[in-house]
Amino acid sequence: MAAADAPPYDVAIYAATAGGVIAAVAAARAGLRVAIAEPGQHVGGMTSGGLGRTDHGKKETIGGMSLEFYKRVGKKYGEEITWYFEPHVAELVLKEMLAEAKVQVLFGHRLRPETGVRKRRGEIREIYFENGASLQAKVFMDASYEGDLLAQAGVSLTIGREGAAEYGESLAGIRPKDRNHQFDFPVSAAAAPGQLLPGIMPGPRGPIGTADKKVQAYNFRMCLTDDPRNRVAIARPKRYDPAVFEILLRYAAGFEKHRGRPAKMNDLFIVSKMPNRKTDINNRGPFSTDFINASWAYPAGDYNTRARLWQDHIDYTAGLFWFLANDPRVPEPLRNEVGEWGLAADEFVDTNNWPHQLYVREARRMVGDFVMTQKDVQTDREKADAIGMGSYNSDSHNVFRFVQPDGSVQNEGNMEVPVEPYQIPYRVLLPKKKQARNLLVPVCVSSSHVTYSTLRMEPVYMIMGEAAGLAAKMAIEAGEAVQDVDAAALRKKLEAAGAVMTYQPRG
Repeated sequence: MAAADAPPYDVAIYAATAGGVIAAVAAARAGLRVAIAEPGQHVGGMTSGGLGRTDHGKKETIGGMSLEFYKRVGKKYGEEITWYFEPHVAELVLKEMLAEAKVQVLFGHRLRPETGVRKRRGEIREIYFENGASLQAKVFMDASYEGDLLAQAGVSLTIGREGAAEYGESLAGIRPKDRNHQFDFPVSAAAAPGQLLPGIMPGPRGPIGTADKKVQAYNFRMCLTDDPRNRVAIARPKRYDPAVFEILLRYAAGFEKHRGRPAKMNDLFIVSKMPNRKTDINNRGPFSTDFINASWAYPAGDYNTRARLWQDHIDYTAGLFWFLANDPRVPEPLRNEVGEWGLAADEFVDTNNWPHQLYVREARRMVGDFVMTQKDVQTDREKADAIGMGSYNSDSHNVFRFVQPDGSVQNEGNMEVPVEPYQIPYRVLLPKKKQARNLLVPVCVSSSHVTYSTLRMEPVYMIMGEAAGLAAKMAIEAGEAVQDVDAAALRKKLEAAGAVMTYQPRG
């Protein structure tokens, strides 16, 4: 390629998730010209979107630029490091890292549907956006939670759960009743004879271990505050339907009967305290912030479908908190406790104090020549092409809420299985060479549902993003496909930059 024909960027990254930001900064620090095209108006994805209580697993496995991020956040609070932080602080740090590295960030650049990718001879040459802009680069990355770029590039992918037989995974497919986030006593699913309450689907769950195309529940990680000076009341949504929360009302009544005390807010939510009287609220129990059954159409949905589902999740979550704080049927102590909390006025100021990122826990997953599976996080944990480590549980939230033959409601799909620290291979970032020679995928990586449930943590996305950034540099320098990068040399570069390849517990 003549110099005059050279693309304006060395690397173009789609989506400014935390993994995408770190990939961009890593590549730019290595001397590359880098642009990030972000569909929205913010950087950081879930890291700046409400997930302030970091899912770190064994902290000793987190190194390199991922660890640098948490140290830089800590400094904002006068600490050496922190894993628990306010959303706006996380975004500030990521913006500072991007600015220092001189990464070009293009907001409001959403991939053009169906015709957003131009390929030639197995390489992506240009990507196109709805706003009429386009990007050319030598190496592209899909750092989105949805995998839209890899899908349009014709890369093999999957959605949902493999069956146990596909990769020999004992945890795969439809799951038996789990002990966590489950109805521990019978709760009727009936609204009237022959009619189910909203949010409950006909059974059965299906044979244990079989495949399906369902994905685990999404939610919003709510940043609330009880500080009256900073508190904004959660308004009743326009499409509020109290019948949606009848299951919760019945569960609360059963809770008091079986536990001998009324339910408290912490029985219904994981309420993690963040700095300055704020929270990161997550799902807890059988009926909480997870909007079960409502995520299945999202991964392959068009933009209108996703927007509708996104709004459905807002309405559900706002309705949930409004119901608990205002419905007179809710026990008064619980009603008063929930009513003390509201949205933080100094967070998400341009989205009505509502998180700007829906927690898309899992959408598309790439299928490369190598697919990381259960054995890779349990027994075959060392890899010659290691780029970092993971250590969080195999953690899938519930997938399906259904009625049992006895008329009671049950959830299906929750999985919380500990793993030992394992090495992440470079191969998970790679599409099949014949499909895309210059594409790296640090978020929707090549793994089974079981293994994605441990890889899908924000610190790990950053670890994989840094590796993608350095791999792009090596591929461009050598004039070769990303699949041909010397993995041993990449590992050495990462280790020299502080990446962790061997777990060494501290104290």
